[in-house]
Amino acid sequence: MAITIVDTLYLIAIILFIVGLKRLSSPDTARDGNLIAAFGMGFAIVVTLVYPMEGNNNNYIWIAGGLLLGSLVGLIAAKRVPMTAMPEMVSLFNGLGGASTMLIAIVEFYNYPADQSLLSGQMITTDFALFVGCISFTGSLIAYGKLQGFLRDSWVLPFPKLINMVLLIAIIGLSIYLLNLPSLDFNYVLILLVLSLIYGITFVTPIGGGDMPVVISLLNSFTGLGAALAGLIYSNQVMLVGGILVGASGTILTILMCQAMNRSLFNVLVGGFTSTGPAAGGSREEVVKEASLADLAIQLKYSKKVYIVPGYGLAVAQAQHLCSELDNLLEAEGVSVKYAIHPVAGRMPGHMNVLLAEANVPYPKLIDLEDANKDFPSTDVVLVIGANDVVNPAAKEDPSSPIYGMPILDVELAKSIVILKRSMSPGYAGIQNQLFFGERSRMLFGNAKSSLQKLVDEVGNA
Repeated sequence: MAITIVDTLYLIAIILFIVGLKRLSSPDTARDGNLIAAFGMGFAIVVTLVYPMEGNNNNYIWIAGGLLLGSLVGLIAAKRVPMTAMPEMVSLFNGLGGASTMLIAIVEFYNYPADQSLLSGQMITTDFALFVGCISFTGSLIAYGKLQGFLRDSWVLPFPKLINMVLLIAIIGLSIYLLNLPSLDFNYVLILLVLSLIYGITFVTPIGGGDMPVVISLLNSFTGLGAALAGLIYSNQVMLVGGILVGASGTILTILMCQAMNRSLFNVLVGGFTSTGPAAGGSREEVVKEASLADLAIQLKYSKKVYIVPGYGLAVAQAQHLCSELDNLLEAEGVSVKYAIHPVAGRMPGHMNVLLAEANVPYPKLIDLEDANKDFPSTDVVLVIGANDVVNPAAKEDPSSPIYGMPILDVELAKSIVILKRSMSPGYAGIQNQLFFGERSRMLFGNAKSSLQKLVDEVGNA
């Protein structure tokens, strides 16, 4: 009877996970979806803890302490971390999930009876969980370091592909040897642990910082897989289903992001873009026209339709609130203002949407790539703020370009394009943006936040 009740309560928690995940698919319901899924997780934890209390409950003080400490750290982190640093926090929390799977696997190895065969389904699952947990843990820490900026892309490993291949073969070989031993030698488990942790580092280190959104999504799917494996080890349905949901959604998101960049996952993992300098075959005359703040303010004020294309530079400058302020000024003058969001804008999927939502930009104003491209021909002015590769015409015009075939925002179809940028430096792909030299393009040089503040002042006084 008790087991039936627990299974029923787990089913309720799983339904809450699914409903929460479904509601996360829309910006309007995402907040509620997050709360529903969080409540489902809390409910599942309580059920898991309460069920075995008829036995030895001396550990419940430690468990309660861990819950309180973890909740306090999570609450403080969530309150203090700015929206611009949300990808770093997601990466760090994802790494902690991987560490949990790793520790579960170590405990299971340590407590495994010495007189039982290691070549069993439980130990094979535990071995795989150890490997996946280690990759998620150290890989996410490296991703965090790259996003935070203290691990530079210039720090590279010699022969990374060879190192990764040797480590992977060593891990697989040692796992096979370990599982075929007559009795467990925990020293081999520790060696496997160290090799797997190192592999997590060498796996992510060669990947460029611009590809970290894809890597975080991939590592998130690994963490979900680790949780599912832990569910198999403990025969816990809610861990199994929750892990499957996280792993599947992370995998789907990874695939969608790769499609948005017209690149394979393999291309991302082996080091990303390699070209540097101007895009080969660029046929445009490289003449740059600069915009003046006064002229741009008047042009915006007398426009009917304006699009803002936010990018990584806007996130770094934390200029989203000034975007909203400019939006409000123009809307007061009867100008329609919308935001064109590329699938890989910002530092992770949905990051740009969250940044703009923080600045009280209504969700209906955020337009996806396909709908924005249909709208550009009737747009008077497009402001490109900190975006680069996602608006580069080389993706359509230059077959030799490393970004050729990548879906882009066709801002060139608009009547006028103004690019806010610090300099003429290329984007992550390492190629010059031919949009800068377009017939209807003008450059407004400077820090995005400073330039927008001056533009807001000019529009207000025009």
